[in-house]
Amino acid sequence: MSILLIFVDGVGIGTRGPHNPMDGADTAVLSFFQNEKFNVPFDGVVSITDAHLGVEGKPQSASGQTTILTGVNAPAFLGQHLSGFPGGSLRTVIQENSILKKLVDRGRKVGFANAYAPRFFEKRPRFVSVSTIASEAAGLRFRNIDDLKSGRAVYHDFTHSVLKGAGISIEYREADRAARVLVELATDHEFCFYEHFITDFAGHSRDFNFAKNSIEQFDKFLISVLRQIDLTSHTVMLVSDHGNIEDMTTKSHTDNKVATIVWGRNSKSIAKQIKSLCDVTPAILAEFDLDSSSQS
Repeated sequence: MSILLIFVDGVGIGTRGPHNPMDGADTAVLSFFQNEKFNVPFDGVVSITDAHLGVEGKPQSASGQTTILTGVNAPAFLGQHLSGFPGGSLRTVIQENSILKKLVDRGRKVGFANAYAPRFFEKRPRFVSVSTIASEAAGLRFRNIDDLKSGRAVYHDFTHSVLKGAGISIEYREADRAARVLVELATDHEFCFYEHFITDFAGHSRDFNFAKNSIEQFDKFLISVLRQIDLTSHTVMLVSDHGNIEDMTTKSHTDNKVATIVWGRNSKSIAKQIKSLCDVTPAILAEFDLDSSSQS
């Protein structure tokens, strides 16, 4: 078995209307709306997921992503939602509780699929993402441009347009090819994590065409992943940390819930366990516990 966890930043369950680029977009998965039935291809199972976690204020990235990857209610721990990058106390929570570290400690083969741009290695930023802290705590190697070029990594912008715009010599990558690389990584690991941020950038930009294109491109990539992976023996999970892109009337995040979608092996039982962002890591760990029990 293997589990592929795909994180997409800033995608909530919104309402239909001209404010929402999902409404009318050419999508198969990112086409969900409040008070409507979810029709997800490949028998995906949806869990409507709370991102507020009992804390006032709009959900934010640092605390939401920490909660997803640790199972710890980070906003409750901090007493507030935290945007941007995790600070000192939250770093400790991630280092001690991330699912990447827990699975590595259990002897599972774990991979973080994302490649880092050269500037990360030339001068490490003072503030880094939740996933970076989690990967480092698990002892995982950071994938680089060489990994990307040789098909051993996927950039958060899987087309490489951002890298090419920064002057990096690399070929454009079609969604199908990027999906194939991610599927190969997923099937080579028992747990694989991939994250995509452009949807959140697009939401903050309030550029409707940019947002609609971002949704359509990611949806095409996701559908290609689902077509290429063996869903009889593998599980694919899609999660988000908060709403944003579904309401282009504001640059800020939204109060909307998010959709956790599970495909493949044991999808119904996994999705049933997820009611809030706190439940993602426990549900995955429970699946590995079941796998261990069946092998003993």
